[in-house]
Amino acid sequence: MIVQQFRLHIEELFGQLLNEFNEFDEYGYCNFSSANYKKLGYATNLTPEIVLQARDKNVDFIVTHHDAWEFVYGMKERCVELLKEHNIAHFYIHLPLDYAEFGTCNSLLRLLGASTIIQQSRHVEGQSTIGIGEFDTPITIEKLVDIVSDLLGERVFFQQNNNKEIKRIGMVTGAGNGTNQLREALNRNCDVYITGEKTLYTIQYAKFINMNIIIGSHTFTEIFGVRSLAHKIQERFQDIEVLQLVEEHNEVIG
Repeated sequence: MIVQQFRLHIEELFGQLLNEFNEFDEYGYCNFSSANYKKLGYATNLTPEIVLQARDKNVDFIVTHHDAWEFVYGMKERCVELLKEHNIAHFYIHLPLDYAEFGTCNSLLRLLGASTIIQQSRHVEGQSTIGIGEFDTPITIEKLVDIVSDLLGERVFFQQNNNKEIKRIGMVTGAGNGTNQLREALNRNCDVYITGEKTLYTIQYAKFINMNIIIGSHTFTEIFGVRSLAHKIQERFQDIEVLQLVEEHNEVIG
């Protein structure tokens, strides 16, 4: 796979979503050459540790959801240095992947067992609206907490604020900690709200409106969308090897 082929495939996969967001703000390319890329490693975040892990595993092309954050001062510059030093290309795609049909929200809803996607998450006035999925058969909050914990591979935070069984899930992966998103879940008759970050306001408002909540980490609520993208790339370029780069469970949930 060469970079021109990859760019065309990204345009096919994301379409209008690439026009809704600015390149190098919400998606971008770094250190691509004319090389024929053979081994793709994917992760939620770009960090120096991820680049070095890619080097050790002979990965020549990294795909992530997040670019290295500029406000983690100095880290983006260090990642760029390492990518160039070890001749590794990098592509990141943030909000377009959140709102793609195969993206972060829908991927997690489907893996949790939602048989129907009622509403796809999208970008409205600078905010993410919730994705909504439904189970065929309602389950208990305890059972859903076990499913989320097993899938994410980490202890999740949850609050049972009513006694209803769970049929309809409202979700924003990653930083879906806004009270407006909880209010949307309430107005759309969701039985639980799932996201990847929590604040004092998240907890207070969920309790106030009697909304069950489950909160995992930002990283691992979003990894499955990146995995879906990596597999779509592999479907198109069948000679490329794909592997997940290992990230630590170091976000505090409780």
